[in-house]
Amino acid sequence: MNKSEDDILLLAEPTSAPIPVFDHTPDIRLIVTDMDGTLLNDAKELHPDFWPLVEQLRRRGILFAPASGRQYYTLEREFADLAADMVFIAENGSLVMRGGQEVSSDCLRREDALRIVRTLRAAGGSGIQTGIDGGILVCGKRSAYIERSDPAFFDQVDRYYARLEVVDDLTTVIDDEVLKIAVYDFGSAEHGTLPHLTEFLASHKVVVSSENWLDVNTRTSNKGRAVAALQSALGITPAQTMVFGDFLNDLEMMDTADYAFAMHNAHPLLHERARFVAPSNNDNGVVRTIASVLDIPLD
Repeated sequence: MNKSEDDILLLAEPTSAPIPVFDHTPDIRLIVTDMDGTLLNDAKELHPDFWPLVEQLRRRGILFAPASGRQYYTLEREFADLAADMVFIAENGSLVMRGGQEVSSDCLRREDALRIVRTLRAAGGSGIQTGIDGGILVCGKRSAYIERSDPAFFDQVDRYYARLEVVDDLTTVIDDEVLKIAVYDFGSAEHGTLPHLTEFLASHKVVVSSENWLDVNTRTSNKGRAVAALQSALGITPAQTMVFGDFLNDLEMMDTADYAFAMHNAHPLLHERARFVAPSNNDNGVVRTIASVLDIPLD
């Protein structure tokens, strides 16, 4: 079969990106990275080189912070051996924890959380009614809560929420401080769930965080704001900060660092916002870029 000129061009496109080369080693004090699609590969795994790299960062006095839509308790579990020396930016920036102590939080008002849940239920977001095929999570400081618990849905949420409770009615458990309302959409979060939440776009942060996940936070809550608050508290400048991300919930984070990297596999809007491009998540892009830019040998 003869290939067209367009086919040849597509085959010639690189599958990843080269690591940027700088003419000096920057004085980095803070490194913040998204998890899924960024630090983790598509199999949700950390590269083995990550652990010795973070140890080298610790020795150099460089603070490492995962910034994720994931629950704090999940991040703490995944980095248990290093948790004492890390900052965790959880729930898309609505909760920042260091050494088991809350640094900051930005919670939804109870009445707003209730209204969002009821709106999603009407769209079929609980998985009970007709409409979108998905499920709602009320993400509180103490735990996350779900009504839908069939194996297909539970398998998707259990990996991200170390503390997860199944309840009969989500509206009765919103006595916890609510950090976020999340939806897992088995179709497309952007095209399925998002159109049902247009009434909240002006008053809240409604963001598609991956193909299937959508999150609703307060209007003021995002990863970038959390990073900026952390920089202010620690006396760290954007010139001393390196950040990595791949999707729309990482957009504001790109504005907080002179060394802001979109992954090669990142959403086009992130490529527009970031200053640099790192190799893809499946090419160990975060670890390799940090090691290269900071001149840290990887054994």
